[in-house]
Amino acid sequence: MKNQPLSGNAMPRFGGIASMMRLPVVDSPVGLDAAFIGVPLDIGTSHRPGTRFGPRQIRAESALIRPYNMATGAAPFDTLQVADLGDVPINTYSLEKSLSIITNFYQTVLQAGCIPLTLGGDHTIALPISRAVAAKHGPVALVHVDAHADVNPDMFGERIAHGTPFRRAVEENLLDCHKVFQIGLRGSGYAADDFDWPRQQGFTLVPAHEVWYQSLVPLMARVRDTIGNTPCYLSFDIDGIDPAYAGGTGTPEIGGLSVPQALEIIRGCCKLNMVGADLVEVSPPYDASGNTALLGANLLFEMLCVLPGVLKR
Repeated sequence: MKNQPLSGNAMPRFGGIASMMRLPVVDSPVGLDAAFIGVPLDIGTSHRPGTRFGPRQIRAESALIRPYNMATGAAPFDTLQVADLGDVPINTYSLEKSLSIITNFYQTVLQAGCIPLTLGGDHTIALPISRAVAAKHGPVALVHVDAHADVNPDMFGERIAHGTPFRRAVEENLLDCHKVFQIGLRGSGYAADDFDWPRQQGFTLVPAHEVWYQSLVPLMARVRDTIGNTPCYLSFDIDGIDPAYAGGTGTPEIGGLSVPQALEIIRGCCKLNMVGADLVEVSPPYDASGNTALLGANLLFEMLCVLPGVLKR
């Protein structure tokens, strides 16, 4: 019997335990095909803190989501065993110690054959998760949605922060660099050549201004053709979306992607060999309406809907 989200007709949506999509909360990944996992870390952030509260608020806003995707026909709970694995018990006083805690947690999840869907937390968490993913699958393809490339050599002299994870991932051979797409980049920079380094590694960059007013369906066809069946990780920073839709984040940048474009990106991953995904940088203190967390919750559901085994290939 597959787990099902608690129905709004069985318990009012404002009642019950605030798990992701009101799924059962379990303490082991054994027997699960996929799991939602919170990583309440924000000690890697450089500007506005608060993403430590992201997982809790995303879960709260997810109470409205129903189990069937009416646009794509996906019925993930009919084919996958899914649950909420709770939060990784990070060390709130030590970023370095938190990295190893996160990697070890995800190694256990992946060894059980469970695909992790992560509720962040700041983008630093992509590095320890990528370490666990690469340990199982080797260097992976990456679809990275973000206003920022997150390839800084360091921040305030520190090599680990939310603006450095993909520089470290390249250095540690965690990525198949010619199968990396960074979508939605924009804003101001520290230098005119800020985006040159990822291109030199083989990344494909898609700045936001190049896709204004456009459907991203053709882009995602290109992504699928390039990545093929290589194991692929999706890392989605909520600031990739314009702050008009998702202002509750630490480093907002104007001129971003629209919500329909975000949906096109995720749904465009449906034929990829997805081995994990994250949704990061939701900061509830800057999200007075709850709209950013609500959007994040829905994007995580969309990620679940494109995992292998959900839709006919």
